[in-house]
Amino acid sequence: MDIADRFEADVVIMGAGLTGLSAAMSLAEKHPGVSVIVLSKVHPLRSHSGAAQGGINAAVALEDKWEDHYYDTLKGGGFLGDQDAVQILTWNAPDAIYSLDRWGANFSRDPDGAFAQRPFGGQRRNRTCYVADKTGHALLNALYEQCVKKGVRFFDEWYVFSLITESDCLLGFLAFHNVTGRIGYFASRAGLVATGGAGRVYGQSSNALINTGDGMSLCLRAGVPLKDIEFFQIHPTGLPNGILITEGARGEGGYLVNAAGERFMKRYAPEFMELAPRDLVARSIQQEINEGRDYGDGCVRLDLRHLGEEKITSRLSQIRQIAMHFAGVDPVLDPIPVRPTVHYTMGGIDVDINCSTAVNGLFAAGEGSCVSVHGANRLGGNSLLETVVFGVRSGEVIPEFISSQPEPDRTHENTLLHDALSQFASLFGDEGTENVPDLRREMEKVMVGSFGLFRTGESMKAGLDHIRQLVDRFRFVRVPEAGLVFNSHLLHTLELRSMLDVAHACATAALTRTESRGGHYRLDFPLIDNQNFLKHSIVNMNPSGRMGLSYRDVTIVDTEPLDDIRY
Repeated sequence: MDIADRFEADVVIMGAGLTGLSAAMSLAEKHPGVSVIVLSKVHPLRSHSGAAQGGINAAVALEDKWEDHYYDTLKGGGFLGDQDAVQILTWNAPDAIYSLDRWGANFSRDPDGAFAQRPFGGQRRNRTCYVADKTGHALLNALYEQCVKKGVRFFDEWYVFSLITESDCLLGFLAFHNVTGRIGYFASRAGLVATGGAGRVYGQSSNALINTGDGMSLCLRAGVPLKDIEFFQIHPTGLPNGILITEGARGEGGYLVNAAGERFMKRYAPEFMELAPRDLVARSIQQEINEGRDYGDGCVRLDLRHLGEEKITSRLSQIRQIAMHFAGVDPVLDPIPVRPTVHYTMGGIDVDINCSTAVNGLFAAGEGSCVSVHGANRLGGNSLLETVVFGVRSGEVIPEFISSQPEPDRTHENTLLHDALSQFASLFGDEGTENVPDLRREMEKVMVGSFGLFRTGESMKAGLDHIRQLVDRFRFVRVPEAGLVFNSHLLHTLELRSMLDVAHACATAALTRTESRGGHYRLDFPLIDNQNFLKHSIVNMNPSGRMGLSYRDVTIVDTEPLDDIRY
């Protein structure tokens, strides 16, 4: 295998969702002299950002304040969020909305022309701006159009399989083109990893099939740790097949009811009810199901009927279509069957507030990173916000980095590329004794059984042992087809490698955290332990492929964490 093409740019962005596009837009607007390439596994408009439904948070109303948004975010995240990062997120939120509006996002408006805002869980204000129930789709299209207008260079259907680094310095990205099979090397002064989450490690999920943790795995293998990777968000309301029913449905006034017709959230969160934080609502729904108060189908019901057809059609039209097509239910007439579904990766690539990693010149932002704004549990509406705020921020700090650093030393670049290609070629052959589908099914079963909504030390220890066995068995996987053109076997193999890395890191960090906080809820340690675990887990991959674990203190600026969080 040989490199057919070499491309050069000041900045290479890996990922074309809202984070990557926000960074590209920031660079194109403010630093037009900086050359930019965006690499994407799929066409940018197929990025998973387009699936976001409910909205994006910002204190833009006159009666709201960024300080309130800041505190709600800290509390909702179990106070595990770094307070300096959360300040950046919430302080810059209004500017993010104004920028998106200027770039052409058609936000829903009140009759007086102000941004319409709906309530979302864990927040004391109606703070979530939206475009009906198609917010991510609208923002993604607006940003992509602007990037095309600005002349940003896109390379679609390119799969990055190696980061080329030397002496903790980034040199470039090695990728192959799924359409032509050509291998390309993208040399850069700096790179941004913006590849999104890893929800597919659990199998059925609200995530797109492409959300396999590729960027997290590549960074881990390049010497960058993963932070807080034990925290996966399980969204309260998915259809039985995992498709998401937006929190916006509850924000518009939807009720959660069990088989007895009871709005059961009054027993779990009497003040916030259906709009408690997602971790609490998800556990409450699952408890209703586990204790037999479901409808006999493993689901409770989300009742929107009282909202009326006009409101459902105008504000939740996509939800109505999804319910009708995938659940056979018209929410105007009947309640929607819902149950928890894996949704979001709170942890990710370890970065500081400037999106910098441990590798010089390598940056990361968005769901694939962990700047630590979500803590142990993300508030709905803060994910889209993070993509824009830290996408734009990375587009501001990367040019500063480039201007302050000399050109990277490329003396050994050819040798490094040869070694990376040799490792890539080792995946091919006819002698594989393990196959990808079997390993993937086992991984998914372990993750659901041992690292789901409810966890115990015993099940997690068994789960970690099983994941380690799967990692060892993966060494005997081979790709029988030698070509690179639309080689789905190769793609699935590389994606499984990525997911196993993330699963291995998650299991390592989860087992040692002997407390319950946000998305990590242990039946054997049901309380928050601020004395011992107000800390970030930091997971490194050592040369043998095993994971090493350390901890780092949470950054406290001005707010004392609570030992008992109630809603």
